Amino acid sequence: MRISVIGCGSWGTAMASHLALLGHEVRMWAREAEVVEGINAARRNPLFLSDVELARGVMACGDLEESLRGAQVVVNAVPSRWTREVAAAASPYVPAEAAVLNLAKGFDYASGCRLSQAIAEELGRDPRSGVAALSGPNHAEEVARKVPSATVIACGDAAVASGLQGSFNSPYFRVYTNGDVVGVEVGGAYKNIIAIAAGVLDGLGLGDNTKASLITRGLAEMARFGSALGANPITFSGLSGVGDLIVTCISRHSRNRGFGERLGAGGSPSAVLAEGRMVVEGVFATRAVIGLARDLGVETPVARGVHDVIEEKVSPAGIVERLMTRRLREESEEYLYRDFLLGRR
Repeated sequence: MRISVIGCGSWGTAMASHLALLGHEVRMWAREAEVVEGINAARRNPLFLSDVELARGVMACGDLEESLRGAQVVVNAVPSRWTREVAAAASPYVPAEAAVLNLAKGFDYASGCRLSQAIAEELGRDPRSGVAALSGPNHAEEVARKVPSATVIACGDAAVASGLQGSFNSPYFRVYTNGDVVGVEVGGAYKNIIAIAAGVLDGLGLGDNTKASLITRGLAEMARFGSALGANPITFSGLSGVGDLIVTCISRHSRNRGFGERLGAGGSPSAVLAEGRMVVEGVFATRAVIGLARDLGVETPVARGVHDVIEEKVSPAGIVERLMTRRLREESEEYLYRDFLLGRR
C-alpha cells in the first residue's frame, strides 16, 4: 500500500520504518528541511531516533501535497498541539477514500476535544467513524528496534479497523482492534498526566509503594473521567489504558515521566520544558482535562495536582501531602461501572 505519515518525530519515524519493513511504500512529511534531506540521503532522521537506520521504502517530503498524493492510508504523527492545524493544511490533499489513523496522544489544544474529532472536523469526515486511533504501550525507541510490542486500533467503522490491523500487524508488533474510540484516546492522553506525577515521585526519591499506589488510583481516575465522556470503562483495563499507563510511568524512555522527575528534583516547569526538543504531551493534556472535568463534574485529584505543580501553585512535595490527606473514602468504584453497563450514567 501507499501510506503517508504526517510528522517525523520519534513515533512517526519509528512507524514509517515499521511500515516500510512490511513492504508498504511510505512517504513522510516533515517541516524541517534537514530531516527531509537526512532521511532521503542517509536513511536517518537527524533530529529524532538518529541512531536508527530506516528501512528502504521510506521517502521524506517537505511538501504536504506531494507526501499525500495517492495515499491509501494517512497516518497523523503530529503532536496534539499542532494536530488540528496540520489536518486543516492537509485537508485539500487527503484522498477521500484513504483511511486516516491518528497516532498522537492528547486533546485538541484549541477546543479540548479528542484528536480524532479535531481531525475529522478538518477533513469533513464523520467524527464517530471517519478517523481511527492507535494507542498502546509502544515506545518508539523499542518499536524501531523490533522489540515485541502490542497495540490497539480503535475505529467506529469495524471494517476500517480490521483493514488497518492487517496492514500494521507484524510478528513483533501485534495489533488488536476496539470499537471504543473514546476510551482508547482518553487512555492514551490521560496516562501522560499520571506519568508526570510518577516522575515527580521519582524526583522526590519516594518508593515503589508510592508509585504503585499512584498508578492504581490514577487508573481509577482515568476510568472515571473517560466514562463521563462516554467510554466503556472496560477499555481502561486494556492496552491503551493500564498497559500504556504502566510503561509510561516506569520507563526511562518516557519523556512525561522524565519531565516529572526533573520537577520533583526541583526544576522549574518552564525551564525544563525549554530544554528539550520533544513535546511533553502530558502538560497540554492536563490543561484540557482540568477544563473538561470541571464541565463534567468529575473529580480528578491527580490531574489537578499535576496541573497545580506545572502552574507552580504548589510544590511537588506539597501535592503528595495533598493526595495523602484527602477525605477518606471506600476504594470500590463499582457503582460507576455498574451504572455505565446498565445504561444509567
